[in-house]
Amino acid sequence: MSSQDLVRVARGEEPADLILKNCRVVNTLAGEIEEADIAILGDTIAGVGSYDNGRRTIDLKNAYVAPGLINGHTHIESSMLHPARYSEAVIPRGTLTVITDLHEIANVCGEAGIRFCMRWGRSLPLDMKFMAPSCVPATPLETSGASFSADAIRTLLKEPDVIGLGEMMNYPGVLAGIPDVLDKIAATAGKPIDGHAPGVRGHDLDAYIAAGIMSDHECTVIDEAREKLHKGMHIMIREGSSEKNLEALLPLVTDLTYPRCMFVVDDRNAADLDAEGDIDHVVRKAIQLGLDPIRAVQLATINPARYFRLHDRGSISPGKRADLITLRELTDLSIDKVFYRGKMVAEGGVPLFQLPSTDAELTDTVRTQALNETALSMPSDGSEFPLIELIPGQIVTKKRFTTPAVSEGCIVPDTGRDILKLVVVERHAGTGNIGKGLVTGFGLKKGALASSVAHDSHNLIAVGTTDHDIVGALNALIEMQGGLVVFADGKIQAALPLPVAGLLSPAPLQQVLQQMNSVQTEAHLLGTLPQSPFSLLSFLALPVIPELRLTDLGVVDVTEFRIISHT
Repeated sequence: MSSQDLVRVARGEEPADLILKNCRVVNTLAGEIEEADIAILGDTIAGVGSYDNGRRTIDLKNAYVAPGLINGHTHIESSMLHPARYSEAVIPRGTLTVITDLHEIANVCGEAGIRFCMRWGRSLPLDMKFMAPSCVPATPLETSGASFSADAIRTLLKEPDVIGLGEMMNYPGVLAGIPDVLDKIAATAGKPIDGHAPGVRGHDLDAYIAAGIMSDHECTVIDEAREKLHKGMHIMIREGSSEKNLEALLPLVTDLTYPRCMFVVDDRNAADLDAEGDIDHVVRKAIQLGLDPIRAVQLATINPARYFRLHDRGSISPGKRADLITLRELTDLSIDKVFYRGKMVAEGGVPLFQLPSTDAELTDTVRTQALNETALSMPSDGSEFPLIELIPGQIVTKKRFTTPAVSEGCIVPDTGRDILKLVVVERHAGTGNIGKGLVTGFGLKKGALASSVAHDSHNLIAVGTTDHDIVGALNALIEMQGGLVVFADGKIQAALPLPVAGLLSPAPLQQVLQQMNSVQTEAHLLGTLPQSPFSLLSFLALPVIPELRLTDLGVVDVTEFRIISHT
């Protein structure tokens, strides 16, 4: 297809490959609904207006047509799906561009993990764009499976699908002026640089932005988001599986501020993708909360396209990519047809494309010997012990101290006070490191949960009511080389194997959903648990989100950026 061909089709002199007739076009440039036809040549929109000369015509009978949705910040690993299976879940939901930061799989497998996803992304009917992971490892307060230097970032940025620097979670390193951290930012000059700065305000925020950081998705309160917006940041309004900030932050979006706001999911599991959707769910919920429907669509199309400098998409206009979705109703974002590069790839929620075989790759990444209960003991000296307190609906935690229950000289869980043992086991290099701590707010009354999904280094993490149950759950994980496990009454109650890097399943979506439903159901039978217990558990090892976390090296005070207990 030449530019001359496109010009002739746009002028009506030559036939379009496809004409979508009788559309109500959601114009994300003007913020209006327009009645028009859409002429498509190859993978490009030739014109929007009155068109009849086409090799093929689809009469949409006044259906709405919007640009394909753009998920501006996500970690596809959080779906626990192989990239191909992930595409099956999100394409029928209208997601046609995914901006993903692969620091999950990179922390386990390094560059091999990134290239695995890149290879698959190029074979699927959606665009995967990648942000070079800035924090592998996320901090020096944990043991990771890989390490990326500034030179590694420069190498990745040479790839055409790597479009910027992933979230700079090591904000203490930025504020301290650590040369390697600042060098990664400098290496990305001229491209988007994402931030991650929960609770950073005032002069520290000034310094973080001055270093080159351009966005943030960690705001949980409106005042923080407003300050960041006013100081020049783009605000990613997040609504994921465990991080739900949409309702609190939506008042930030006004006629004046909306161009620098966008919707993201950050982390979304397969069950939520199937039941509610991907970025379409965030748009739909925003409309339900009172946001104008066209404005809501803008925050998931043209706004992220402009921020990420993807100038070939985000609007239905001449010369743009023919990534389109048709909607039966705009107010509930009921998606019918999905077109990727001018070809229909889904209809009525059903994928219309075939996937190649998805055999497991990147296996045997859990390099840990079987454990015994002695390894989990926590000797007590009678003093107070740090306690991680969960905050409902958030991934931030509160720092507390408690006088723990003690038996035979060792700290033990206390279900009567909802104080459970939390354990993180290093799984990459066989160091034998085991971090041990206490958590409240999880609600387990019996048994244990364990997972090899533990952001961002993805060591093994478990929470439980007894050492016996915790060891049983962890040894089950080691045996199956990663996944999710519910363990109680001396046996595995449910499991979801994740053999690809201990993070992903190559199984069909419905099989993964069945296994995920089983672990969720069995987990909730063990007490009064949060809505997404495994998603919440996965963040308790991430030492860049305030206030307390647990890594394989011990309990981390994130605010002070140091380990405060090495039990």
